[in-house]
Amino acid sequence: RGFDTAEGIDLEVEVPSSSSDAVRLLLAGETDFAVLDIHDLALAREQGRDLVAVMAVVRRPLASVVALPPVERPRDLEGERVGVTGLPSDEAVLDTVVAGDGGDPEEVERVTIGFNAVASLLGGEVAAATAFWNVEGLALQRERPEARIFRVDDFGAPRHPELLLTVTRETLQDRPAEVRATVEALVRGYERTLTDPEGATSTLLDATEGLDRETVAAQLQAVEPTFAAGGRVGELDPAALREWAAWEAEVGITDEPPQVELMFDGGFVPVDTEAG
Repeated sequence: RGFDTAEGIDLEVEVPSSSSDAVRLLLAGETDFAVLDIHDLALAREQGRDLVAVMAVVRRPLASVVALPPVERPRDLEGERVGVTGLPSDEAVLDTVVAGDGGDPEEVERVTIGFNAVASLLGGEVAAATAFWNVEGLALQRERPEARIFRVDDFGAPRHPELLLTVTRETLQDRPAEVRATVEALVRGYERTLTDPEGATSTLLDATEGLDRETVAAQLQAVEPTFAAGGRVGELDPAALREWAAWEAEVGITDEPPQVELMFDGGFVPVDTEAG
């Protein structure tokens, strides 16, 4: 839509092979920015990588546990096999969801299935699996409308941004104008998406081969409320982030609560963004 050139920049998107590869590319200077999962960012910082989030891409967690009948609620997972990808955050998500419904996470049998939640569930290998509700959750409900989705922040986790636009400290200090221009361009793009989702879907399909319009439209409809989520598009809420940091350590994703004041810089998000 030209929001980048209007800010004097030319953005190119590079798709990493994995979330950890995004961190590597950013640290190596092969990319200027990276969209990181908040847990990946926290773990990278705990390992001494001085990375800083400058914008929330989505302002609500996307993590969930998805299940098929006879599971009706999270505590029904006691004694059942539940698939996890193997990422540290999966254990925290599963524990939080089960405990938040009054169940005992220790009574859940965990099976590492990688990123095959939908296939593993449909094949009867597991009763439930950790997954992103906006992708695997929708895909599962498309095949099995009776599928259940238990979002982590509905069962005790504090609401926090899942995906973050991230830079190195060096970029933040040496090229602040470029960081600001990039954030403003992305914020304007997400605002336009909220007002014209059909146009945004068409733009994405035109730019990317192999996507299905119905699937893209359904995923966008599901996730678009998270762009603002009761605040401003892109906003980093310090109070919410402090709650998240305490939870991050409490559930064992990090050894200590992440230092919010060093990990986030919300000063680049324009103050006139639309609230949701």
